[in-house]
Amino acid sequence: MNTFRLQPMGPFSLANERRFFGDWLSVPSVPDAVAMAFPVEGWRGSAAVVLRQGDGGAVEGTVVTTGDAQPEHAWAQALETFSLDVDGAAFPEVGTRDPVIGDLQARYGSLRPVCFHSPYEAAVNFVVGQRISMRQAHALRARLALEVGDSLELAGQTVHAFPRPEQLAALGTFPGLPDEKLSRLRGIAQAADEGRLDRARLRALPVSDALTELQGLRGVGPFAAQGILHRGAGLVDEVTDDEVTREAVMLAYRLPARPTHADVLARAEAWRPFRMWATVLLHVWLRRERGGPTRPPGRSGQARARAEGGTAA
Repeated sequence: MNTFRLQPMGPFSLANERRFFGDWLSVPSVPDAVAMAFPVEGWRGSAAVVLRQGDGGAVEGTVVTTGDAQPEHAWAQALETFSLDVDGAAFPEVGTRDPVIGDLQARYGSLRPVCFHSPYEAAVNFVVGQRISMRQAHALRARLALEVGDSLELAGQTVHAFPRPEQLAALGTFPGLPDEKLSRLRGIAQAADEGRLDRARLRALPVSDALTELQGLRGVGPFAAQGILHRGAGLVDEVTDDEVTREAVMLAYRLPARPTHADVLARAEAWRPFRMWATVLLHVWLRRERGGPTRPPGRSGQARARAEGGTAA
């Protein structure tokens, strides 16, 4: 077991991240912590990580690993999941330039995007989720982790990481996964094993090249490719081209009609160099407000998804 510590650069609240984003492992012995288990990039083993945030704002982590996975690599991957590898000190300035984003930052505590543990897991998520409900996809991924992935002991309990590419590629059959999906997943596993889905590599590519490469994977269309790149690799200063973003911008900025992607990009100039972070805030607001009366943010202080396996935000 290894321990690590990081003082976030810029505003960050682990409690807010836990509240607004997803599906963390439950660790009863540390109820205020966030726990996760995942295959470590390089695919020599898996890791389980428990994150806590103290009164001074520092984030502390406990890391256990299997195989030859390096604890420091697992810690870095956990930080990337919470966008803590990015200096966010200037993010509040975006809210000063754009009052709509400023209002959302106030509502959600300068929320940072939570990313997939890796582009590999993002790609698997989108393919597994094709043509089934989110609940079914979640249950299927959990069974894959339980029956195929690595097991780890964390805070007195056993947790299971999603299968490493080698383990996924070796699957012959699996209940709930048709042959075509299994074939697509094996292709993703091969791409990951060859390094083509490494987070650092995808971040370094021009966006258009990365999207073209990702759409070359069997079963990955334009929507899923954006999700893998933007929320798997964790791009910071890009804007997704999708209906959810356009609807969120239309409603939040009280526009008379749905904007084009070019319109969104023009408005997003004020969000640089955190365009994706601002986009995610808009997605969070839209998702939370959609169930009730939509209250647009602003200066006054009022202030194809299933087909490709889920939402990119």
